[in-house]
Amino acid sequence: MKDFARKIIPSEMKNMHMNVEEFISLYNKKECILLDIRVPFETDLWQVNSALKIPANELPDRLDELPKDKLIVTACPRNNRSNMAMVYLKSEGFNVKYLEDGLLKLLEHLRGNK
Repeated sequence: MKDFARKIIPSEMKNMHMNVEEFISLYNKKECILLDIRVPFETDLWQVNSALKIPANELPDRLDELPKDKLIVTACPRNNRSNMAMVYLKSEGFNVKYLEDGLLKLLEHLRGNK
């Protein structure tokens, strides 16, 4: 965690997140997975079927479900929870970024409302 904290400077911040276009490009090349960290009542309302669904509060007990060989992109409706989940997963040794625009922006983009 100390190494992570040392990287919290403006020049390193770009390495902690990605935008929707970057995500789609990497996802299509099978170089990353989308981790939907929303709680069940949210995923019951609307699904992102291409995402692995693990609520943020369950991450500590479900780390074995996450790939070690791919970039993990955490996502929630905007980005506040996915940012926190990214920090936690980084502290556990995962290669992870958060989706800066969130799932709402991703779905808007996929619908063609760019």
